[in-house]
Amino acid sequence: MLLNNVLCRSASAAAAAATTTRRFCVTGNRSASPSQRTVFLCLPNVQRQHNLQQYLAKAFSSLNGKMVKQGPRPLVICGPSGSGKSTLLKKLFKEFPDTFGFSVSHTTRKPRPGEENGVHYHFVSVEEMQGAIEKGEFIETAVFSGNMYGTSKKAVENVQHQGKVCVLDIEIEGVKQIRNSDRLNPLLVFVNPPSIEELERRLRGRQTETEESLQKRLNTARKEIEYGTEAGNFDVVVQNNNLKQAYEDLRNFIVRELETQQGQGINVSLNRVFDE
Repeated sequence: MLLNNVLCRSASAAAAAATTTRRFCVTGNRSASPSQRTVFLCLPNVQRQHNLQQYLAKAFSSLNGKMVKQGPRPLVICGPSGSGKSTLLKKLFKEFPDTFGFSVSHTTRKPRPGEENGVHYHFVSVEEMQGAIEKGEFIETAVFSGNMYGTSKKAVENVQHQGKVCVLDIEIEGVKQIRNSDRLNPLLVFVNPPSIEELERRLRGRQTETEESLQKRLNTARKEIEYGTEAGNFDVVVQNNNLKQAYEDLRNFIVRELETQQGQGINVSLNRVFDE
């Protein structure tokens, strides 16, 4: 049922307009008794069918917009490269396999060993990325270490159509673009590494960076940490000094938020899989 409230002008507004109201049955049996008619719409007396159609279209459009926002809030997780985001997300997906869906981002960087196109990222050319941006296909985009990244509208919709919480692993610039989005209303999580020194050790351990690209990542990480730990920029900062504690902090925050959404009538699964 698209309309679940009675839409009607207030009595004072109706009196000021000096119009006669007519009752239209939007859903249910027109011949049913008043107690059986579940939804009615009070409208000003209109002279043309065209005006009525316009009025109804606006009413349905407004309510549909509100209904879209009542789905599970997307989860945005952000942090410097090497902060442990991927490990934390793997544990989250393993414990709650029916709850989350990963939004697969686009990037112009080359795949790393073991990465699959369409699974870890959509790997595209600069020309393809620029063309999609010009067509308005992205919710957010950013340039990081000389490569372009972005979250497409289609990637988020694909997860939402499955009835799952959409997880977005994005950079700081992307967070800035969507943090105040009325459309997404995301939960914002920042994963903070123990220190820049530890971050450098982890990045060097990957053996995927040149010295130049490593220094760029570290310089970017300093800015990300400054922004990520500033009060008000994220809903929660997860300090990843110890993986077990960091995951417990992340899980507790998310479960608490999703339980709150369940209390508001939002349908979201929290079925857990326990390790034996």
